[in-house]
Amino acid sequence: MKIPLLLLAVAMFVSATVVSVRAAAETFPVSMTVDAGEVTGPLRTFWRYFGADEPNYATMKDGQKLLGQIGELAPGRMYFRAHNLLCSGDGTPAFKWGSTNAYTEDDEGNPIYDWRGIDRIFDSYLERGVKPLVQIGFMPEAMSSDPHPYRHSWRPGLPYERIYTGWTKPPKDYAKWGELAYQWAKHSVERHGIQEVETWWWQVWNEANNQPDGYWGGSVDEFLKLHDYAIAGVRRALPTARVGGPHTAGHGGAFMKRFLEHALRGTNYATGEKGTPLDFVAFHAKGSPTIVDGHVRMGIANQLKTIETAFVTFGGYPELKGIPVIIGESDPEGCAACQGPQLAYRNGTMYSSYTAASFARKHDLADVHAINLEGAVTWAFTFEDQPWFAGFRQVASNGVPMAVFNVFRMFSRMGSERVAASSSAQVPLPEIVNSGVRGAPDVGVLASRDTNEVSVLVWHYHDDDVSGPDAAVSLVIAGLPKTATKVRLEHLRVDGHHGNAYAEWLRMGSPVAPNAEQYEELERASALTALGSSPDSAAAVEGEATIAFDLPRQGVSLLLLRWD
Repeated sequence: MKIPLLLLAVAMFVSATVVSVRAAAETFPVSMTVDAGEVTGPLRTFWRYFGADEPNYATMKDGQKLLGQIGELAPGRMYFRAHNLLCSGDGTPAFKWGSTNAYTEDDEGNPIYDWRGIDRIFDSYLERGVKPLVQIGFMPEAMSSDPHPYRHSWRPGLPYERIYTGWTKPPKDYAKWGELAYQWAKHSVERHGIQEVETWWWQVWNEANNQPDGYWGGSVDEFLKLHDYAIAGVRRALPTARVGGPHTAGHGGAFMKRFLEHALRGTNYATGEKGTPLDFVAFHAKGSPTIVDGHVRMGIANQLKTIETAFVTFGGYPELKGIPVIIGESDPEGCAACQGPQLAYRNGTMYSSYTAASFARKHDLADVHAINLEGAVTWAFTFEDQPWFAGFRQVASNGVPMAVFNVFRMFSRMGSERVAASSSAQVPLPEIVNSGVRGAPDVGVLASRDTNEVSVLVWHYHDDDVSGPDAAVSLVIAGLPKTATKVRLEHLRVDGHHGNAYAEWLRMGSPVAPNAEQYEELERASALTALGSSPDSAAAVEGEATIAFDLPRQGVSLLLLRWD
């Protein structure tokens, strides 16, 4: 459905400014307790994954700038997953499209490999501290069993099904497909070295359960064959490569179980042996925002239910105990390149508060179901040379990070050990999984520690993008060393006035082309910002400190307490 630009702009403006419209000066009390002396386990770092449909943006000016900012979050430990890495074409990016021309054939049908396009993309990652989560796909034109038409011309507003062209089809020759995967992995080892490539993840295709009229234009058996040949090729080049899948749309249902049965117990199409190597398992989980009474209503429960269902499925296979799990796309909804009123949450603090609340619950679900959650890919990058804050699902616009990116900066500042934390206004896990946040708001807390430091993440979230009173938080942090009578406090904040370039752009009057001075101001506004006079200090008595602050709806705070 094509959305009038004026309507889209109005919806986005309302989404961004709602947090500044307070319900009078009212607040409601929230009591929080953190016990820094009670370690509950490691603080998982599955937030370290990003992805995008359009791989070639990684080689462009804003893409490279954003990759550098992503890499700074955890140098050498960040990962990026991209579609279209094997598509035929000249490397020109477009919505939901990219190409490298890695594989063509001569007039006699002999393979021609050209790794220059993939090298440019992966070099752009690696030079900035980001590693590939390698997606082996999609089908090169010369290898497709039904290649025409091949490149699609989809753009926002057109029917989504138009993207599924010749690149979705099975190969004419599975042996050639397996050899392509072998040559790719072999080249990667030769270029980057065994030790580096051993840290990558390798997987085949994307959402093959949406067939035959989706990303995969073949049958289930044909996908299993596709997967086996590709994985055999990668492992032939590098026996220690980390391989897995299947990256289903949603939890995968019967398709996921079919894949797992085949990988664990079936006959391998490529080798004839029992099973297919499986170093990790992967699926996708999305929310479902809608428009209700003229405002956006998020669907956090849909995303969390999908995650829980997949976790239960994996728990039914003893062979998968402890195996790394990657949520290969984990987002509030399913189309980063689409636009529309129901997606107006993206530019402002609805997205950032949703991210804080949902990632905390992914952590909880992994703990409850004893899942080794390695990654949750935020399928949001940037769209090069597009209007400012154009309504796409991205974490930066025109080289300027958005509010949601500051939540990942907060994650990166937290300690390695999770500690006990509770809030009187945090929606219980079963309730938010089943019903979302439709009554009282979710004012929650996640806490961790390192040597001489405690970090406390606090969010104020509701599914409905409407105004509401601030939360008056009273935070008690116990379990501090009794010798620490005075602690240094740094209070970082994302809300309508902190860490929010979009709100600043609106205050500027929404310039179509910000001048140099305005661009610098937008960059300053995009930084993770301290609240008030932070860094400050807080008194601690007998190992306990109390901190009070107001947190607006859709706000996120990170409090860092340090002592000598």
